[in-house]
Amino acid sequence: MAEFRLENIAINGISCAVPDNKVLTKDFYDKFGQEYVDSFIETTGVESSYRTPEEQTASDLCYVAAEDVIQKKGIDKSSIGLLVFVSQTPDYRLPATACVLHKRLGLEKNCLAFDVNLGCSAFVYGINIAGAMMNSLNIEKALLLNGDTCTKTNSPEDKSEHMLFGDAGSATLLIKSEGASIIGELMTDGEGFKSIIMPSGGYRNRNGSHERTVWGDGNIRSDYDGYINGTDVFVFSISQVPKLIKKFVADNGIEEFDHLVLHQANRMMFKQISKKTKIPMDKIPETIDRFGNTSGASIPLTLCDIYGNDETEGASKELMCGFGIGLSWGVVYTEIQKTDIFPIIYTDDYFKDGGVSHD
Repeated sequence: MAEFRLENIAINGISCAVPDNKVLTKDFYDKFGQEYVDSFIETTGVESSYRTPEEQTASDLCYVAAEDVIQKKGIDKSSIGLLVFVSQTPDYRLPATACVLHKRLGLEKNCLAFDVNLGCSAFVYGINIAGAMMNSLNIEKALLLNGDTCTKTNSPEDKSEHMLFGDAGSATLLIKSEGASIIGELMTDGEGFKSIIMPSGGYRNRNGSHERTVWGDGNIRSDYDGYINGTDVFVFSISQVPKLIKKFVADNGIEEFDHLVLHQANRMMFKQISKKTKIPMDKIPETIDRFGNTSGASIPLTLCDIYGNDETEGASKELMCGFGIGLSWGVVYTEIQKTDIFPIIYTDDYFKDGGVSHD
């Protein structure tokens, strides 16, 4: 079992950024029909989302969030020894987007920086990766950056996906802190790798078709668009996820927590997970209604939505669970000071020096 315990590691700051471009799901009445759209809203919970323009990327949103958390926490950038960027929508196939963020943030050369390719479980996996490296390499401060622009990965003709996603980026500051702890458990089932997939765009199917055609599920997409087997993912989410949550809570003697913060995948999934874990819905916060499914940034985004404008002192006890693409899933439990969770930022900023001159 991939159980972990990070001793003397604490989450010391969380900031999130979304594009300054709100899209209402009802705006798709003309495209997909009012009856279908209203049914989609009822099932998924997505009433609106925030979408990046062409030039804005996940790293742009993470950069804004990182600068915000660094400024608000008064962090000396030279003290940051690790930057991990977890995303499935990087700036380039190569180099690692973490190197671009390292440059933009002005971090020291002795700061490690690398990418991790994960989506829905990105935050819970990223916490473990960053925390474990902090302990093994004696790093005092680390930045975990989670972000995706999933609205760029699906066909605009795919009614099963095009209204589901939103874009967001987050920055989580982890520090060494005597007496703090973060515990968790991570899991993978690679048998389901085709359940959420973009068949082409990497180096496996280099000659995939860019032509959008009708697939077997009735939706229009190309080999370079994202595909979700909704039935497979739903069954996985309402079976394996509650099973892990119940086991983790029991194994670790967790008797109280303020919220179960789930990856914001689908409102119907929340209801089923609530029923199977016997955790009431009023303890399962929702942001999918306003922001859509924001992939790996959805857990920190939800925390910022809860506490960002709350000036109440004290710590919150948070049980957090990410699940989806891979298939991969995991759970994390820790305490976070409420005043270390900052308001959501809305931005249209983007990196204007991201290309290479052909002259």
